[in-house]
Amino acid sequence: MTQHLSGGPVLVVTKELDPAADLVVDELTIRHVPVMRFDMGDFPQTISLSVAHAAAPWAGILADEYRSVRLEEVRAVYYRRPRLPAVSEHMEEPHRSWANEQALAGLLGTLYALPVTWVNRPEADGIASHKPGQLPVAAAHGLRTPRSLITTDPEAVRKFCHQVGGRVICKPLMGGPLEYPDGRRTGVPTHVVDPDAIDDSVSLTAHLFQEWVPKSHEVRLTVVGTEMFAAEIHAGSDAARVDWRSDYDALTYDVCKVPDDVRAGVLGWLEHFRLNFGAFDFAVTPSGDWVMFECNPSGEWSWIQNRTGLPIAAHIADLLAKGRP
Repeated sequence: MTQHLSGGPVLVVTKELDPAADLVVDELTIRHVPVMRFDMGDFPQTISLSVAHAAAPWAGILADEYRSVRLEEVRAVYYRRPRLPAVSEHMEEPHRSWANEQALAGLLGTLYALPVTWVNRPEADGIASHKPGQLPVAAAHGLRTPRSLITTDPEAVRKFCHQVGGRVICKPLMGGPLEYPDGRRTGVPTHVVDPDAIDDSVSLTAHLFQEWVPKSHEVRLTVVGTEMFAAEIHAGSDAARVDWRSDYDALTYDVCKVPDDVRAGVLGWLEHFRLNFGAFDFAVTPSGDWVMFECNPSGEWSWIQNRTGLPIAAHIADLLAKGRP
C-alpha cells in the first residue's frame, strides 16, 4: 500500500489573484514546504490529471505547465474559492455542459478522496456558510445571537418590528455582489428598516431581518484550528456603524482577547461543521457581551493581518504543514 508522505506538497486551490493565498504560500515557502498552487478553472485545458486506484487511495499525477505533484504524496489542501473547471469553448452544447460536470467530478472528486487536512473541505464550507443554519448551532453552543426573522411576508416583518420594539436591520442571506449588465459590481450592505416603508416588495424573495444590537464595537474573530485571532473593529462613520464593510476608510482596529465562554462556543460551532477555519463576526455590547452575527468559513483575513499584525497566515501554514489529521 502506498504510504502518505508527511513531507509531501500542499495543494493551494484558489483563483489567480488571492492576497490571502499569497501570504500562506510565502509562509509555506519559509518552512520549505513544497506547494502546487492552481485554479480549478484551468482544468482540463492547461491542467492534466492521471490517477489510478487499486487497493490504496488514488495515486498519480496532477500537473500544469510549470509543475507536477503525485497526489498520494500530498499532505494538505488549502481551498479558497477557485473557479469551476471549464472545457474548451469550442465544444458545443449540450456536450460542453456535460463535459464541465465530468471535469468537476473527476478533479474535485479525486481531491476529496485524499486522506489529508483541508482548510476547508468545500462541502463542509458550503453547508456552514448558510446563515439560517449558523444561528441555531451558535445558540446551541452557548453563543448569544440576535432575534432573527426570515420571511417573504410583509405582515410578518411588521409584527417582528413591533415585537422587537426597537431598531431592526435587514441583511443579505448570503454573500455576493450585484452584477450589472455594464460590468459594475456593488455590494448589498446591511441597512436599518423603516417600519413605515415595509411593502409588498418583501414578497419578491427571502429576506433576513434581525434586531439591532447596541454595540460599543465589533470583532472579527479569525480561527485557525483551535487558535483564535480577535480584532476589534471601531467604526468612525454612521454608515460603518450599521455595516463596517460599507466604509473601510472609517475603521480603526485593535487586538483583543476572546472570553472563555465565547472561545468554547466557537470551537463547538467549528467542530459541528467540521471546519478548520472560520471568520466570525461579533458585536460587543456596551456591557461587554459578545453577540454572534455570522461566520464566513472562507472569509477574507489578509486585511486584518495587515492592519493588526496578527499572525494568521503563519498559523494556517503551520496547520497545512502538519499534514493529515
